[in-house]
Amino acid sequence: MGVLLETSWAEDQLVNVSMLQMFVDELPHMPLLKGFDVVNGVPKPKSLKIGMYMKTWRFHRDLPATPVFAYGTSERTATVPGPTIEALQGIDTFVTWSNYLPSEHILPWDPTIPTAIPASKKGVPTVVHLHGGIHEPASDGSAKAWFTAEFKDRGPAWTQQTYRYRNQQQPGNLWYHDHTMGLTRVNLLAGLIGAYIVCQPEVEGPLRLPSGEFDRTLVVFDRSFRTNGSIYMNSTGNNPSIHPQWQPEYFGDAIIVNGKAWPQLKVRRRKYRFRIINASNARFFRFFFTNGLGFIHVGSDSAYLGKPVETKDFLLGPSEITDVVVDFSKSENANVTLANDAPYPYPSGDPVNDANGKVMQFLIADRSELDPSHVPSTLIQYPDPDLLSASRTRYITMYEYTSDTGEPTHLYLNAKPFDAPATEIVKAGTSEVWNVINLTEDNHPLHIHLGLFVVFEQRELVNEEEFKNCMNKLNDAVKCQISKYARGKTVEVPAHEKGWKNVFKMRPGTVTKILLRLAYIHTNASYEFDPTGEPGYVYHCHILDHEDNVMMRPLKLVH
Repeated sequence: MGVLLETSWAEDQLVNVSMLQMFVDELPHMPLLKGFDVVNGVPKPKSLKIGMYMKTWRFHRDLPATPVFAYGTSERTATVPGPTIEALQGIDTFVTWSNYLPSEHILPWDPTIPTAIPASKKGVPTVVHLHGGIHEPASDGSAKAWFTAEFKDRGPAWTQQTYRYRNQQQPGNLWYHDHTMGLTRVNLLAGLIGAYIVCQPEVEGPLRLPSGEFDRTLVVFDRSFRTNGSIYMNSTGNNPSIHPQWQPEYFGDAIIVNGKAWPQLKVRRRKYRFRIINASNARFFRFFFTNGLGFIHVGSDSAYLGKPVETKDFLLGPSEITDVVVDFSKSENANVTLANDAPYPYPSGDPVNDANGKVMQFLIADRSELDPSHVPSTLIQYPDPDLLSASRTRYITMYEYTSDTGEPTHLYLNAKPFDAPATEIVKAGTSEVWNVINLTEDNHPLHIHLGLFVVFEQRELVNEEEFKNCMNKLNDAVKCQISKYARGKTVEVPAHEKGWKNVFKMRPGTVTKILLRLAYIHTNASYEFDPTGEPGYVYHCHILDHEDNVMMRPLKLVH
């Protein structure tokens, strides 16, 4: 599957991104694919064919073209990110995902972590996960359901060529991306990402939120480049004698939005809606406007909020989505910059510099105009989560393991490798309380496939080292008397994150209580498909370098 290390990569000079001029490329509109047909005014299911292609992509006016892996209906139309798929609630979208990638990867990878390696040793394994989607296991994109070009090699959990997305869930924002065992971080870095929106016009239309040209999806991520334009990823691991290439986090020097580094967008003096997806491997963003302009949050991850929430800034972890309205008529400036000040790694890493502290610029028209859109005081209400409805309580613990030099070697959930038998076996249609205990120094965005959850409390641990020592020996929160240690200061859950989510940021040294729902949140009904089949689902940290090595566990549903 390609050469693991190439000395020429280390010798190539990196681009000094501070020498690149910002805000010179226009924010791209990604291609739009309708996930449904309309026949005689009646919406019908639709089948799409989307391939993965190797091509070149220009991330900045003054950078050479970059070799990438890109999603599209053809090599010519493939883009980074890929086309935005617009689905209609209640109408099936069928997607045949095809792999047209070459025999070798364009980025370094590491066979010493659990990795999809084709029997033929040729081809780039891929599989697509629709993040936030609610559908049967065969269409979830299991990490071991990978396949290479022309399906010459298939993973042990491979299911089918065409995925069925039922779109029966609540309206909201999703995204699709590669989910291959041990290669997720490099396949996403190469470009395999794209947005997916579930629409419900009968419910969303009366809200009168900004729409049409005033409704934009922003897919934000970071990349570093060599002077020849290629994506730079370190080819030497932090513990090279253990893992020749794997490193605990990837951070790029340039901030990319919709495939362009620090783009600019001309806007009118009115309200706009921005569906913002953090598609970075490991970078957190704390977004704010340099002139004090604010955000009105209307959705979080794949669900609307019950009521809008106003903020001046907000933190978005890897794979999180926020849905905001920005009113540019309130700006006193002609130009405003969307900026970021989140340290990396988050929360105790390096401060940002000018290159990764700037995201994009908005050029605001001089003249005000009549704006027919608005943000209502009430958005979409879902049945309230009820802790008393939980069928059981679980404890999920996050561990990090280090070498003699103190460098991370791997990360586990509940001190178990991914291939250990499932311990999270949940009855479909029920709810559970999960207490997520973070014993590491990182903030881990936890993503749970299929289910949605509400965060009730995040509390700091007291006497953390004492508790950690016990957990390292027993790996049992009850026997280690978790109630004795989960008595620290309560960390307030931000108001815009108190709704239903599929990702939440697990702060270091805390216990986070969530109510996980394995049924539709908008109807409280059980799924209309069988969620108990193979290859099942998973939950994992969405720092991709952690997920790959191997902060991921199976989630098994039963009747």
